[in-house]
Amino acid sequence: MVANGLSGLIVDYGGVLTNSPSESFRAWLRAEGLPAEPFRSLMRDWLDEASPGNPLHDLETGRISTEEFERVLAERLRGPDGTGPAARGLLARMFAGYVRTPGMTQVLVAAKRQGLRTALLSNSWGGDYDRGDWAGLFDAIVISGEVGIRKPDPEIFLLTAHKLGLPPSGCVFVDDLPANVRAAVAVGMVGVHHTVVESTAGELEALFDLPLT
Repeated sequence: MVANGLSGLIVDYGGVLTNSPSESFRAWLRAEGLPAEPFRSLMRDWLDEASPGNPLHDLETGRISTEEFERVLAERLRGPDGTGPAARGLLARMFAGYVRTPGMTQVLVAAKRQGLRTALLSNSWGGDYDRGDWAGLFDAIVISGEVGIRKPDPEIFLLTAHKLGLPPSGCVFVDDLPANVRAAVAVGMVGVHHTVVESTAGELEALFDLPLT
């Protein structure tokens, strides 16, 4: 154990290792000529609604294909002229503005050097990730669409801790969505709500009592 019984660092992908998903979505909406509404309301509803048949939850847990989700989403969106976006390749266009930000990657590299166990825990909208450096960054990788469970289900946090060989109480979890942070805390992890790299890195340094920047 490094400090306070903590020796595992678990991070989200979108919005933590990358720029904000909202930033990419705004650029996509502008490029497609689509209004921000109803897309924002639709995403809020789908993120929060837990009833069976939720297209976003089904996508994130691998119950439907990306192509099926693209068809459903395209049917729900309309521009000012009444036409909708092309369904084919919709997700790729939505995430075209996604870029990895170096700050949190550098924190992970430092964490590994300091002997921390590291994991990625991501709700997936398909499997199109930039995985080139993952083998060197993570001791465990949990992608919701590959395991059939999504955040904030408690089981996905427990699974990630198990893959690290640690109890939940030995793990710190970083996510940009407060609901996911609260869920991690509920299973015994220490939660960190990510907004900007500087504050997250500082909080992690304090928790682990290690230099990570």
